Amino acid sequence: MSNFEQFDIDFYQSDYIAENQEQGYSRPEPPGNEYGSKQGWAVASPPPDAFASPERASSSQQYTGQIFQPAFTSEFPPNSAYPDSFDEEPPLLEELGINFDHIWQKTLTVLNPMKPAEGSIMNETDLTGPMVFCLALGAMLLLAGKVHFGYVYGMSAIGCTAIHALLSLMSITSVSYGCVASVLGYCLLPMVILSTYAVFFSLQGFLGTLLALLIIGWCSLSASKIFTSALSMEGQQFLVAYPCALLYGLFALMAIF
Repeated sequence: MSNFEQFDIDFYQSDYIAENQEQGYSRPEPPGNEYGSKQGWAVASPPPDAFASPERASSSQQYTGQIFQPAFTSEFPPNSAYPDSFDEEPPLLEELGINFDHIWQKTLTVLNPMKPAEGSIMNETDLTGPMVFCLALGAMLLLAGKVHFGYVYGMSAIGCTAIHALLSLMSITSVSYGCVASVLGYCLLPMVILSTYAVFFSLQGFLGTLLALLIIGWCSLSASKIFTSALSMEGQQFLVAYPCALLYGLFALMAIF
C-alpha cells in the first residue's frame, strides 16, 4: 500500500491551488474603480439601426415613385421625338420618281406635235414611259411574228448615246443622258402605233411606205420640239430632227420588214 500511496503522491503532486483558479478567472478591476462596481464595464450601446439588414433599412425610406410604373429612361427616344412621322412621308410612287400627271402630259405632247412643250416637265429623267413604250413595241412586233426585243433595246441604247453626244456639242446648257433617253422613249409612241398597224396589215407597199414616212416625221418632229424647248435651242429644231429621223427610221424598217 505504501507504494501506491507514494505513487499517488508523486502523480498528483502539483503547485495548483484552487485559489489561483478563482484569481485567474476573476475580472481585473479597471483603474480608478476601487469597489469593483459594474459601472466601469458599461459600454456605449450601438444605435438600433446599426445591425439592421439593407432591405429593412431601404424599406423604411419613403418611396417617391409610382406603383407598377418605375422611373425607367429608355435609350431610344419616343416616336414624338422624330420630326417626320409615317403619315408625313411622301407616297411610294413619288419617292420612286413616278408621276402619272407628268407622264400623261408628256404623252399628250408627243401625240400633238403642234402643242408647245413645257421645258420644266420635259427636262426630267423619267424612264417609266419609255420602258413601257419599248416593251409595247417589242410586243407588237412579236404579234406580227418578229422577235426583235434585243434589237429594240440595243438600238435604243446606241441611239440615245449618239443623240446625247450630238446635243452636248450643239447646246450651251448641259444635258443628261437620262433626259435624252426619256424624250426619245416617249417619242417612240407613234412607232408603237405603226407596229400595231403592221399586225393586221402589210406595210410592204406604197401605202405602207407612206405611212411609215409619216410616222418617222411625227416621231422626229416631236423629239426635236421637246429638245429645243428643254435645252433652249431656238432655231435648231430641224438640225436636231434630222438625226432623230435616222434613229426612228431604223425602228420603222423593223416594222415593215
